[in-house]
This record gives sequence, C-alpha cells and structure tokens, in this order.
Amino acid sequence: MDLKFNNSRKYISITVPSKTQTMSPHIKSIDDIIVLGINLSRFNKLTQFFICVAGVFVFYLIYGYLQELIFSVEGFKSYGWYLTLVQFAFYSIFGLIELQLIQDKRRRIPGKTYMVIAFLTVGTMGLSNTSLGYLNYPTQVIFKCCKLIPVMLGGVFIQGKRYNVADVSAAVCMSLGLIWFTLADSTIAPNFNVTGVILISLALCADAVIGNVQEKAMKLHNASNSEMVLYSYSIGFVYILLGLTCTSGLGPAVTFCSKNLIRTYGYAFLFSLTGYFGISFVLALIKIFGALLAVTVTTGRKAMTIVLSFIFFAKPFTFQYIWSGLLVVLGIFLNVYSKNMDKIRLPSLYDLINKTVEVKKSRTLAQTV
Repeated sequence: MDLKFNNSRKYISITVPSKTQTMSPHIKSIDDIIVLGINLSRFNKLTQFFICVAGVFVFYLIYGYLQELIFSVEGFKSYGWYLTLVQFAFYSIFGLIELQLIQDKRRRIPGKTYMVIAFLTVGTMGLSNTSLGYLNYPTQVIFKCCKLIPVMLGGVFIQGKRYNVADVSAAVCMSLGLIWFTLADSTIAPNFNVTGVILISLALCADAVIGNVQEKAMKLHNASNSEMVLYSYSIGFVYILLGLTCTSGLGPAVTFCSKNLIRTYGYAFLFSLTGYFGISFVLALIKIFGALLAVTVTTGRKAMTIVLSFIFFAKPFTFQYIWSGLLVVLGIFLNVYSKNMDKIRLPSLYDLINKTVEVKKSRTLAQTV
C-alpha cells in the first residue's frame, strides 16, 4: 500500500496492490487450496473433508504396509535412519516438482521457523522409523495414537495448565492402554526391546508439537502445502545427512542397500510417494479444519493400519491387544469430546432415568388404552 502526500493540494492517494503483486506474508490472502492438482476451494466444506479423509486413509494405509514390508527385509532393521534420509530426499524432490507447477513460488514462512519444523520432523519420522527395528509395527502405531499424553505433561509442567476431568480421564485411559499393550507385546513378541519404547516415546513428543507448529505457521503466513513439504524436508535431509556422516552410519547403509536395490530403494520410492501424497492431504486438513480434527482422522487411520498389519504380516496375537486398544480408543474419544463439549452433549444419568420413566409411562398408558 503506497501513501503519497502533496503539500500544495493536501491530499492522500492510496494504492491497493492487486492479487498478482507481492503482499506481506502476515496478511491472509484468499488462495486456492490445491492438493495433487485438485482445487479443494471449489468444493463445500463437507466435500473437502471427505476428499481429505479418503486421501489420508488410502495413501497412508499403503504407506504403512510398505513401511512394514521394508523392515521385513532381512538385515535392514538397523538402517532406520538411512531410510528416513532416503524418504526425506524423495519428499524434497516431490515438493520441488509440485512447487514448480503452481504460480506463486515464493517462500512465505521464515527460514528460522522451517529449521524448527525440520528438526521436529526429523525427530518424529527418524525415531519412528528406527523404533521398528525394536518393536512390532502394531505396538509402534498404538504409541503414535497417544499424542495427548506428552501434550498434557508439557502443559502441566511447562505452562502450568489445568485440565478438566475428560482430559485427565483420556490421558489415564491412554496410559493404561499403552501399558497393557506393551506388557502383552513384551510377553509374546520375540523382538521386543525397551529401546524401541524409548525411541517411539521421543518420536511421540516431537509429533505432539509439530502439528500445532505447522498449523500456526501455515495460517499466519498463508503458505502452500508444497512449500511446507519442500523446505521442512530438505532442511531435515541436511540434518540427517550430517548426523549419519558424523556417526559413520552412512557407508554401511549404502553398501547394504546397493545389494538389494529393488527391495530397498524400490520399496522406499513407493513408500515415500504414498507418504508424500498422504502428508499433502494431512496438511490440507490442518489448514482447512485445524490440528485437532487432523489428529482425529489420522488416529482412525492408524487403528485401521493395526488391523491390516495383523492380516498381511504373520505375528503373535493375543486378545490383550484388543482390550488395550479399546482403552486407547476410549481415551481418544474422551479427548475429542473434551475439545468439543459445547457441540457434543452427552446425556446425564438424571436424563437417562427420566427418559426411562417416560418410556415406561407411555407403555403403561398404551396398554391401559
């Protein structure tokens, strides 16, 4: 916006920039939300929601299958960080290609913010991939369903927050479900290791933070999904490359994968492609509907992934998995209910008693008549 002052005539002329001109990244402009060439802005909210949910479920279910398939390759379990490096490289390439297809190629989010997001992304995906070398896939997924626990602990000890009964009950249900599921896994799983629990717990802490950071950054600066993916994963690629080089973990991984090109790099390409498509729909969900609904949808997808894991991959099974999983699902429901108490009203015990009495009265009256 340009302001021009003229002393002789004493007037102010105001020029408003057009849509094609550069605007401040802090001003929210009305941009189209495009995911994989689909302009979601043309649809109503309900249709947008169903398209995003379908994309998340389809691509991430394939993603989960390929992830477990890669780690089923004999000798690969110790190369989780290298898989993350390859995954980040593919994500960066995909993001660059998609960014070239859109008109606005400007980077809107500051570099410092991307450095933080990249660090959290590396923690989330790198630790998660590495934990599969020590845990069953369903155990890893059930842990990833419980983001609420580190979020609440951080809120209590760092910010001094207080939570209502529903939130506390949700955290208790999730904690008990995790403990029960982990105990069952340690009893029947041959490859159970406490190191895997520590790794996935650290990944969970990073994952609990990253959704809110991404939501705030994308809404404040009105950034596109392709921009978020390109810069966060390319910076994350540099982080992991430096880490593997310093720890001498790069050479052995490259040697192993070069001997199994199709089962490593081939699977990794498909794994990264479906993950990239899936994360594009997740970012669209975050941008349109917020982090809470996105977490709810992805949690439902994870529950489906656990079922498919037992169907496609042979592994020990016990009914304790079902009961502990139901406890976690109950915790998720209580968490969603807590965030939407003004929209969701559950009937109280008093209401249920009154309704029962009214039904009995109506039946008695009908019989009398």
